[in-house]
Amino acid sequence: MPLVIVASQVAGLVFVGLLVAVLRPHVPSTGQLGWAALGGAIGLFGLASFYRGLAIGAMGIVGPLAATAAVVPLAYGLARGERPSSLQLAGVALAFVGVLAASLERLQHDEGRRMSAGVGFALFAALAFGLALTCMSKAAPGGALWATLAMRATTVPMILFAVLVLRPPTQGLRASFWLIVAAGIGDTGATIMFGAATTRGLLSVVSVLASLYPVVLVAMARFVLHERIARHQFAGVAVALTGVALISAG
Repeated sequence: MPLVIVASQVAGLVFVGLLVAVLRPHVPSTGQLGWAALGGAIGLFGLASFYRGLAIGAMGIVGPLAATAAVVPLAYGLARGERPSSLQLAGVALAFVGVLAASLERLQHDEGRRMSAGVGFALFAALAFGLALTCMSKAAPGGALWATLAMRATTVPMILFAVLVLRPPTQGLRASFWLIVAAGIGDTGATIMFGAATTRGLLSVVSVLASLYPVVLVAMARFVLHERIARHQFAGVAVALTGVALISAG
């Protein structure tokens, strides 16, 4: 797993580095770059905690708990004076509930015994992810591209150091190399777009919309992998999309 993270993060670093070299955006302040670097480091610890939670606990518990990361930037946005409309607040509530329902998988009998395992790691991951998003929102006014570049430039050396210390096995990496690269580029592109969105909309709203990734996972599992999806997950998708509609209408 560390090598997968390295490959995806390096691919993302090269991608955003090329964008910065071609587009040459205005260089942000040192403070804004610092916020981005801090967000990258915190997010990396959150990712490690999330994977650890998945390794020892049930995905049906760890996944939904980690998806509550949006609570942190939501609370920060409201605390600093953001005031979404009543319609948007209703949409935020529906989207949040829908995401939890969509990401909650039915536990098998053996998983039920592990319901408490991994909970602490999942909650730490949610906190770390939320803090990373908040840091990104503070760095983004200096440019989403530079903020993302600073994040990746911080995480890549940290992961490389971990790989040198842990020396994980490399089998199977080559077969999935291009898929990993595509995932890294997609993740980096999403980070750029989130940063740009925080400069144009309310963080309390944008952060909830950014947490809708479990809805996409459910859709891909159903239509790409042809997996059977539980009814409550379909209902969660519908509720989340209703929330998005209300946010957009507000």
